[in-house]
Amino acid sequence: MTQTNSHDLAASLQANVALILDENQKLADKMQYDNVAKLIPFIQRAERIFLVGAGRSGLALHSAAMRLMHLGLSVFVVGETTTPAIKDGDLLIAASGSGTTSSIVRAAEKAVAAGAKVVALSTTANSPLGTLAAHVAVVPAAQKQDHSATVSEQYAGSLFEQAILLLTDAIFQTLWALDETPAKELWKRHANLE
Repeated sequence: MTQTNSHDLAASLQANVALILDENQKLADKMQYDNVAKLIPFIQRAERIFLVGAGRSGLALHSAAMRLMHLGLSVFVVGETTTPAIKDGDLLIAASGSGTTSSIVRAAEKAVAAGAKVVALSTTANSPLGTLAAHVAVVPAAQKQDHSATVSEQYAGSLFEQAILLLTDAIFQTLWALDETPAKELWKRHANLE
């Protein structure tokens, strides 16, 4: 790795933050919000909500799980030791840029077999995950293996993963506005064993 001075590093960091923000703004401008909004009734009707994603998409969904829990919803992250069996009346929110991640597709198959609904966040609706989902919110970001840099100059699926975090926060904000519970009441549900 090449050694550089701190001024060059600072300039590079600033340029990269600008790149990331610019790409996210361009993606936000292209987003079909009517399509994303169709996820909200699924969340509102679900008895319990399960979230599944791999890698950084999974980490973004961990954040979403926390916010949905703050709303008082019954929320579980797939793979955690205390996550119960999914059943009829439940919802699985699955994130996979390609819609082909085998562990995510298997989870969706099991959810559908159990009678649960599946909604997906993906770059495409035409995928094995898309076929299983009752609804796919399409995020117009590059897939991990798109190395052409035409959609994003960032590495791998970074733009998709950032978009998942931002979109699920926007979904939370929208649900919270509908719920009208004061922030101080939501805060009572925040983890207190930290």
